[in-house]
Amino acid sequence: MADGGERRRRAYIGSFTAAGGPGIVTAAVTPDTGALKVLGALNGVPDPSYLALSARGDMVYAVSETAEGAVAAYRVTGDRPSPTGPPVPVDGNGPTHLAVHAGHVLTANYGSGSVTATPLRADGSLADAPSGVLRHAGGGPHPSRQQGPHAHQVQPDPSGRWIVSVDLGTDSVRVCTLTDGTLDVHREIALRPGSGPRHLAFHPDGTRAYVLNELTPTVTTCRWDAEQGSLKPLSEAHVLAGAPSGDAYPSGVVTSPDGRFVWTATRGEDVLSTFAVEGDALRLVGTVFCGGEWPRALAQAGGFLYVANERSGEVNWFAVDPDTGLPRYEGSIEVPAASCVIFD
Repeated sequence: MADGGERRRRAYIGSFTAAGGPGIVTAAVTPDTGALKVLGALNGVPDPSYLALSARGDMVYAVSETAEGAVAAYRVTGDRPSPTGPPVPVDGNGPTHLAVHAGHVLTANYGSGSVTATPLRADGSLADAPSGVLRHAGGGPHPSRQQGPHAHQVQPDPSGRWIVSVDLGTDSVRVCTLTDGTLDVHREIALRPGSGPRHLAFHPDGTRAYVLNELTPTVTTCRWDAEQGSLKPLSEAHVLAGAPSGDAYPSGVVTSPDGRFVWTATRGEDVLSTFAVEGDALRLVGTVFCGGEWPRALAQAGGFLYVANERSGEVNWFAVDPDTGLPRYEGSIEVPAASCVIFD
């Protein structure tokens, strides 16, 4: 269900089973407080680290972030999704992200640096094999992290005409088309060498995009042209007020429904950063503790922020100050090796 007063009934949480995670966790959402209550868990595939919902919310899709790489489909029936069939190999290694678009499930395969399209049947289940695999090429200056391509995220743009894939290894964002199950590159946009782009979030008005960089703790504001399928970098802002005290690996980025704020999460420093949107730039308002260790993913739902803290094993929720955008810790549920949270 969308924002704007409609009740959100369920949250779905991914986790790393190899690190003790329970698989896919279903939680009830209390709309007034944002509180989560665990309803059950399903351990169906190894390391379902990222999840996506169908447009109607009746299907949950999960990557299996393993060397073999697979995607799985689950039908939502009550408090625990049920599998519709065996996992489908994606012909790619280490899928880290997925999206549902135009009758396909798209996966970004970090290990192999590729994007896979797997068709959906009429009932929402997965076809037996992918229809297309787009293999990225290139690298970057980082000696260990950019020796080759590493697709980290894939999603449709707000217009639905294009697919964008964010590649940490090549310091670029590829704008792609999906035609008859085949993925093709329309345009590749270069970002600052060594920045290591990880995730991208669009502004609600569809004219800007915010690219979070993992190898340098910054976020890049870009102009998005849906007519041309073009992304133009405009400015870059640091996610921390000063130099990091140690490891600092940004992970998640989300925008507020009204477009006034952007939030990011940074692992190592274990903080959530709040930015005010000021035209074609972002201004850092401040940072707050994420409430745990190694915040891997952020989500925004019903006026609350949610963070999946991987190493400390919980999902926390935060109320948001309507004037400053700064989050305030409200509560937590335990989910070992939590990696993402999504909402119906």
